[in-house]
Amino acid sequence: MNANSTASRPGPAAPGAALALALALLLAGTAAAAPVHVLTWQGPITPVAASYLVEGLEAAAEEGAVAVVIRLDTPGGLDTSMRLIMKAQLASPLPVVVWVGPSGSRAASAGAFITVAAHLAAMAPGTNIGSASPVQMGGAGMDSTMAMKVANDAAAYIASVADQRGRDPETSRLFVTEALNLTEEEALARGILDFLAPDLPAVLDSLRGRAVVVDSGTVALPQELTAEFRDPGLRQRLLKMLVDPNVAYILMMLGIYGLFFELSNPGAFAPGVLGAICLLLALFAFQALPVDASGVLLILLGVILLILEVKVTSYGVLSIGGVAALVLGSLLLFDSSSAPWARLSLRVLVPTVAVFAGFFLLCVWLAVRGQRRRPVTGKGALVGETGRVLQDIGGPDGPGKVVVHGEVWDATAAGALAAGARIEVLGVEGRTVRVARTVAGPAAEPRSV
Repeated sequence: MNANSTASRPGPAAPGAALALALALLLAGTAAAAPVHVLTWQGPITPVAASYLVEGLEAAAEEGAVAVVIRLDTPGGLDTSMRLIMKAQLASPLPVVVWVGPSGSRAASAGAFITVAAHLAAMAPGTNIGSASPVQMGGAGMDSTMAMKVANDAAAYIASVADQRGRDPETSRLFVTEALNLTEEEALARGILDFLAPDLPAVLDSLRGRAVVVDSGTVALPQELTAEFRDPGLRQRLLKMLVDPNVAYILMMLGIYGLFFELSNPGAFAPGVLGAICLLLALFAFQALPVDASGVLLILLGVILLILEVKVTSYGVLSIGGVAALVLGSLLLFDSSSAPWARLSLRVLVPTVAVFAGFFLLCVWLAVRGQRRRPVTGKGALVGETGRVLQDIGGPDGPGKVVVHGEVWDATAAGALAAGARIEVLGVEGRTVRVARTVAGPAAEPRSV
């Protein structure tokens, strides 16, 4: 009986084996989850966006991801940056999914091109896509022939890409020629989208086990997928901040301040160095923004006038003209009619211009007040001062002596003045002062005679 009991009792290694088996199954399930890299871009399509997305697509292929999801929300951007992103999408060996989300996002202008170029396209509820008509940045405008050439080029490009991806080329063409804009439901019905997804987990659910055609053939995505987020790095976040029109404008104004202070006080070094750095950063940002040439010229004129004010005495005329040119240039700096996403906020423009103008107007006021003040040193400082007659003054032809501020001066007066009379200095001619009798206030007593 003891033997039977011993035979039927589970061995001491059984619980450990069961635990090891469970752990092995857990690890196997975890290992089976294939990584999907998620790239997130919110904002205009600029060189920074192109750098981030192109590098992200290349890194995903190198790191063994099975697909890439681009979470997109953009008002549009630069054609050159858009084409770099699309080339990377078209050349990607991995399935590229563009998801316009979350709700409230859009894929306007350049965003529509990027969405059409994806292997799979999806949108969240409450989003829209389209309005991809090309515009000329910089305020120069285009004549009718050039505008037609640019529009036809863009329309043919998006239609060709749409046809390659199995999407409706005619609807894609209308994004450009008619500035067509569609909701997510309309885009799905017209063959622009592959599916709708309210959130990122829904996107992954739609990808599980899906067969996707890429250049190298058909790729079957696994059933187990896990999202791995690849957000912009510190450098890209910094560059993205710099190309914000409000930040670029503030950097430009700080640069002008710094150079102005350096020219006003040569040898200070710090204002000049900081000003130069700010201006260089502003110039970097301007290459990705729709800068209007007339606005730049007005700002340059304002800077020149302010610099001349340091060198030329104009009693504030050059400062006022410089500030006026800076204000007008600031209003015209960015061509928001062609790129609404690059509009300068009034909450930034008004305080910045007010502080800038206020500073220079204060300088002008202080300069004018200084010009009108009585001299406080030299012979001119004696005019208006009081004293007393030390030696009788016999009139214009009978000079006497007076004491003012403890100093003895030869003095003349329009009439005779006796010793001890209180006087006021009217002017100074060489070593002689012209005085007149006064009864207002006590005369200054001499400190020494």
